[in-house]
Amino acid sequence: MPTGAHKSKIAARNDDLPPAEIIFGRSSAMQLICQKVKKIAGSNIPVLIQGQNGTGKGVMAHYLHLQSPVALGPFIKVNCAAIPGTLLESELFGYEKGAFTGAYSSKPGRAEMADGGTLFLDGIDEIDLGLQAKLLQVLQDGQFSRIGGREDIQVRVRIICAANRVLDLEVSAGRFRQDLYYRINVVNLQMPPLSARIEDIRDLVNHFLERHQQRHGASVQPISTGLMRLLEGHHWPGNIRELENLVERYVILGSEDAVSSELLRSSRTQAVEMPLNGPVHLKKVTRQAVQELERKIILNVLEANHWNRKRTASELRISYRALLYKIRAAGLPPKRSPRQPAIPQPADSILGSD
Repeated sequence: MPTGAHKSKIAARNDDLPPAEIIFGRSSAMQLICQKVKKIAGSNIPVLIQGQNGTGKGVMAHYLHLQSPVALGPFIKVNCAAIPGTLLESELFGYEKGAFTGAYSSKPGRAEMADGGTLFLDGIDEIDLGLQAKLLQVLQDGQFSRIGGREDIQVRVRIICAANRVLDLEVSAGRFRQDLYYRINVVNLQMPPLSARIEDIRDLVNHFLERHQQRHGASVQPISTGLMRLLEGHHWPGNIRELENLVERYVILGSEDAVSSELLRSSRTQAVEMPLNGPVHLKKVTRQAVQELERKIILNVLEANHWNRKRTASELRISYRALLYKIRAAGLPPKRSPRQPAIPQPADSILGSD
């Protein structure tokens, strides 16, 4: 881990990140992640971060970089889902002059730019199988070639990946290489949805209030007790990103009414999103209701059995492996520390799917 004079240089590059106490919060779900991050902070091993959109996977990746031995090196992010498959290879690995029509000069790729630092692949579950093989080579021996290149390029880069889908299921379906999955999944961090860390909302709100008041040069009153209760009772399908957007709206408009009215409208439809007229998407509505009911049942049985997962699986009449998958899919922590309180169960919440 960086020490001495390096710390001041790293701090200067840390302005956009929340402090660690905001990133990890108070909830048992995030405290389990915090304990794991502390153990791996001084290494450069690959890390796979999974979770719903808006749960802070990118923030966690950047935090891991700044705690690592390559913290002074570049942090290069590639949003794999936003780049068409035909262009992603050239974006990642670059190309040589004349490699294809329009390649009038050579261009380095993101992997080359990340040499001596961290390459963060956000949405790695969107990469096609052919490109996965080339990425595997980088992980195995640190070598790759540009498109149209004849020589291998050697890099020393730490790779952190993020995925929205459950990758072991993608492997089973043949959409993701098993050997690549094992390479990137040395350490796995499962980011919980905001609905599973309600006790962190107050600190997150205060952090975003301070941040956006500085950004917009505004000054607003602290969030009232009534609005805070609405925020803590919301189901948060957009997770932390949705919360930050609401706080920023409050800072800009200077009125709680715009925020509270939206939360109240949402609470009237959060049990099931049923339109008053027009087509009813029965499969979607049914799936959401089943997911939420399943989450509540699993959480209740886990608590009743003091978080003993084998006993819980037996009582639910499912396999232990199936229970572990369902716990991950619902954003529940894999286990609960005996010193920490149980995760509060949000009323009538719907587990949003990406």
